[in-house]
Parts: sequence; C-alpha cells; structure tokens
Amino acid sequence: MKNSLVGELSAEFLGTMILILFGVGVVAQVVTAPDGSLGDHDSITWAWGIGVTLGVYVAARLSGAHLNPAVTIALAAFKGFSWRKVLPYSLAQTAGAFVAALIVRFVYSDLIAKVDPGHTIATQGIYSTLPGNGVEGVSIGTAFFDQIVGTAILVFVIFALTTAANNPPMANLGPVVVGLLVVAIGMAWGANAGYAINPARDFGPRLASFITGYETAWVDQNGTPYWWLPIVAPIIGGLIGGALFKFAIEGFLPAEAEEITVSEPTVPEPRGTTTDTTQNA
Repeated sequence: MKNSLVGELSAEFLGTMILILFGVGVVAQVVTAPDGSLGDHDSITWAWGIGVTLGVYVAARLSGAHLNPAVTIALAAFKGFSWRKVLPYSLAQTAGAFVAALIVRFVYSDLIAKVDPGHTIATQGIYSTLPGNGVEGVSIGTAFFDQIVGTAILVFVIFALTTAANNPPMANLGPVVVGLLVVAIGMAWGANAGYAINPARDFGPRLASFITGYETAWVDQNGTPYWWLPIVAPIIGGLIGGALFKFAIEGFLPAEAEEITVSEPTVPEPRGTTTDTTQNA
C-alpha cells in the first residue's frame, strides 16, 4: 500500500487548486472586463460553486475533500478526524490555493496591467477578500461577524449533507449539493466580506498576490491589517456550525445508522478484497 497520507495531501492540494482556478479565475475575468461584458456577481457565485463541486470530485475518494482548514478543524473537533492530520491538510490546502492563484496571476497579467498597471487595491479583490468588497462602509467588526456566520452555515450544512442518519444526498451527488451550498452563500452573504469562508482560499492567493507585486495585499482599502480576519473568523464559524449540528441535530438522530462522513478518507483495498466505496463530499 502506498503512503495514504501522501495521497490524501495530494488530493487536498489538487482539489483546492481546482477550486481556486475556477474561483479566482472568474473574478479576474470579471474585474478585467469592467464594462461587464464577461460576467457579473452571479457568474462569480456560480463559478465558485462549480469550482467547489469539481474540486470535491477530484479529492473526495482519497482525502474526503475538505478543501478548507475550517472544515478540517471542525471535522477533528466533532467528527473524529485525526488531529495529527489537521496541520498537514491545512498546509496542503493553502499550497494548492497559492499555486492556483499564481497560475491565474500570470495568465491574466496582461489584462490586469491594462486595467490596473500599479497593481493596487482596485484589483486586489481578484485574489483575496476585503470588507465591503473594497467599498467603504463595512467595519472590521461587521466583516468578522459576517465570516463567522457564513462559515457556520457552510460547516453546519456540510455536516448535514454527510451524515448518513440524516438522509444525505445519494448516488455521489454530495459534491453537487455542496457546490450549490457555496453558490447560495455567495448570493446571500457576499456583500460584507466577500464570503471567503475558507482560510486557505484567502491566505494562499493573498500571499501569491503579494509576491507578484501587490504591496497592499495584507491590508484593506483603509490600510488596516486585514489578512488575519479571513483566517480566524472562519475557524470560529466552522466550530460553531459543527457544534450546532453535533448537539442540535446529530444527537437526536437514530444511533444505529452507519455513519458516512468526510472525517476520514476511504483508502482502496488491494485487489481481491472488498471495501466500502461510499463517501460523500
């Protein structure tokens, strides 16, 4: 048997990379076509959701497709995922997001230079989030609470979708429903802080933008340090969402049902044996 952890980390890296290629890519396309000819807010939310779906399909068999440190930490806290894997998973997710953002940065470099030759806060939102999406009027406190709420919704519903006793989606449709969940969060919770809801999704591209010319990468439009908020708030929100499902829903479900979660990956058995190949995203 090959080293299962290496395979799991590879899956998390590549699954998150696919997610960011679609997510950051669509924002780059919209921002560099300011006349709106190549998309708008709806195309952004749909592409992010589709990116999540495809990333989950890439990684689910090997790693469970967390693709998000906030999800990984919540799974460790409430679903039995190994705490020793939390840091490696989080690093793999962040690295995948970083590499994907670098790819978008270079592919879109000509168009970005055309609309924002100084690489300022005007196009920083391609890579990382800002309070009010760069528009004045949203406080740090509001953005922080927004990220807690958005990530709590994300983790709460993911737990609901991946708990067998709770009648989850079948026939491998879990990734599709998780993608639709992200679309819905983007459409309902995107105004205050850009719905990062994922520390890797924000920090990896933020770092990529910084090393490729964005001096404003670590601050918001007012010059206030902001890089920490899409890390800390989603982790808190994920723990709240996980706890809410654990104690308000799961505790009342039938105990005899077999559990199907993303807490631990399913590793294929050698030929000649059988294994449970059922795993939701």
